Parts: sequence; C-alpha cells; structure tokens
Amino acid sequence: MSATIALIDDDQNILASLSAALSDEGYAVHTYADGAEALEGLGRRPADLAILDIKMPRMDGMELLSELRRRDSLPVIFLTSKDDEVDEIMGLRLGADDYIKKPFSQRLLMERIRAVLRRHETVDRDNGSDEVMRRGELILDPARHLCTWKGDEVNLTVTEFLIVESLARHPGHVKNRDQLIDAAYGENIYVDDRTIDSHIKRLRRKFREADKDFTEIETLYGVGYRYNLG
Repeated sequence: MSATIALIDDDQNILASLSAALSDEGYAVHTYADGAEALEGLGRRPADLAILDIKMPRMDGMELLSELRRRDSLPVIFLTSKDDEVDEIMGLRLGADDYIKKPFSQRLLMERIRAVLRRHETVDRDNGSDEVMRRGELILDPARHLCTWKGDEVNLTVTEFLIVESLARHPGHVKNRDQLIDAAYGENIYVDDRTIDSHIKRLRRKFREADKDFTEIETLYGVGYRYNLG
C-alpha cells in the first residue's frame, strides 16, 4: 500500500505542482492551505508523513509541529523559503525529521521523503529483530517504537529513536556525526553536522524532563558522542 502524505503550504502553486509530482510517485496526497486546517484534517485523515511550510496564516509550521508532537511521532519534513539557521535549528529541536529550503530540487525532496519513510518503516516493522534493548535505566523496544527511562516513557521521533539506538547499542563507544547521520538518515543522504547536534540537544532535553540528572549521552568535542552506562 502506498504511503499517505499531508502537504501543507499556503502557496497554491506549490500545492498543485508538488501534489501532482507526489501522486506520480505513487503517494496518496492530502493538501492543506495552513496549519489550522491541517491540524483538523490530520485528526480525521491520518498520514504517514507531513511536509510543512513555516510561514503560513492562522497557524504557522512551528506551531503546527508543536501540536503534532503532542499527539504522536508523525514524521515531518520542513519545506520552506526561510533560510535562517535559527529557524532550521528550531524546527529540528521541535522534532522535525528533515529541513529542506526553497527553491528545492524535486528529485532531492523525493529522496528525502523515501529516506524518512524508510526509517519510519525500519523502526515500526516487526522483521524478527524486535529484540528489546536494555542499557541501564534505558529500554528501547523497536517493535513498538517505545523508549523508557527509569520506567517513564520518553516520546521520540523516528530520527531521535534511531540516534539513541545507535548510541546505546555499544555503550562507551564513540559515534561520530557521520556515523549517526548514516544510522538515522541512511547512506547517501546529505545532512549538515549541526542537524545531529540539534537532535542530541533535543534528546537530552527530553530525557531530562524524565530525569533532571540524566547525563548518559556525552559529547566528545571534535569527535562525536557516546552513551555511557550510569
């Protein structure tokens, strides 16, 4: 069955052209002209991935992403003309899985969509390797996309889950940014180093909401990150 994509943008030309291109790729597409309309629509017609603009009337993309993150871990790609680094970092910190700037290559966007959906399927799919990972107080259950710390659930996006899984698989081993990019995004997908840094900051914040003394994810400046058993 083809994936369903929610396309949210107040530019009617973008909605029309991109909707047609996505349909040609075999995706089912639901279009929305602003965040408020999308929030209501996604409640009635769930999607497998959402593509959001930032600058929209009534409810912008940042507000919409915050609301979506209160509901679930729906994969989200920002597609926006805002090229401010602060906006990119903020979007990633709020839980976006990717951030693409307009004008964009349609071919690149399709590859990014496939990569995000592939990661989501990898986490959700029960392919016989649904072993629950226990590392100290951390428990990761890939089959259920469930992460807990000291018994409390930590709600992670697909990208965040894969980063934590990569770090925790070999406690004490250092993972550089390229290795974490490969683990979370797949090979041959270009992602800026600061994207990983933003995900790590957001992960720490989420775990510290469950435990203010959380220090298990360590930064080794100029090298990468590692997960330490407490």
